[in-house]
Amino acid sequence: MQPIRLVFYGTSSFAVPALDALAKDARFSVVAVVTQPDRPVGRHAELQASAVKQAAIRLNIPIHQFEKVRSDEAFFILKDIPSDVAVVASFGQIIPQRVLDLYPHSMINVHGSLLPNYRGASPIAAAIKAGDKETGITIMKMDALMDHGPTLAFAHEPINADDTASTLEARLAIIGAKTLPDALFDYVNGKIQPEEQNHSKATTVKLLRREDGEIDWTKPADEIERTVRAYTPWPGTFTILDGKRLKILRVCVGSDKGYPTRICGDGIAIQLVSVQPEGKSVMDGKSFLAGHREWR
Repeated sequence: MQPIRLVFYGTSSFAVPALDALAKDARFSVVAVVTQPDRPVGRHAELQASAVKQAAIRLNIPIHQFEKVRSDEAFFILKDIPSDVAVVASFGQIIPQRVLDLYPHSMINVHGSLLPNYRGASPIAAAIKAGDKETGITIMKMDALMDHGPTLAFAHEPINADDTASTLEARLAIIGAKTLPDALFDYVNGKIQPEEQNHSKATTVKLLRREDGEIDWTKPADEIERTVRAYTPWPGTFTILDGKRLKILRVCVGSDKGYPTRICGDGIAIQLVSVQPEGKSVMDGKSFLAGHREWR
């Protein structure tokens, strides 16, 4: 039996385990990787390849980078790549219908929630912020609407009390990579029939922006604590102090005389365990408090 030819669309580190799993599975042949262009990173704005591009180089897979995958340039290149199916994981662009139609078995997405919950760009952060006890991965067949297509497989994962978006995403990436190959193989070979989502129960989350990270101290303490974890590492959380941005890196519900505290909207205190004043290095709350007695 000839291996299933596939094109892999992905950008962030979340997608790398899935790419590795498919590239090492003899049932598949990853004929090309599509990823975002190199982006400037850091103080010196040096161009850096995406995590998926770096993985594709390591795996010796041909790479295509498009600023806009909906462009004519992208379409005419992609249509000439012989393939049976495409896989999408944390790609970061809306894929138009004419690209979806290029593949005989369509495009299969690895999504970081249990659909129809949390359709959209920030499902992992949304689950933590909401206080959910469980989330997971959905393997789904894509259609023209965002995270709307029928599902092929699910994998569940508990959310720990200390999880950040970063730690939870790392685990979801691994279980996604474990779930994807068998689901993809069985789907292409007609052993799985895609199942329509219950659209009446769908929830949608937006792309997070930097300004979303400003803490609203009128919210309950538990919600603020979850928000700090949910927005780590992006967009991060902050408050304004003396006209400058104070990054809030880690907090804990409750008060401690050695740490700066803030009374939240429900009357419960929250303590700042780790912070970063604007233009300064990361410091623990005790060190910050030494220079800001007003936070006692």
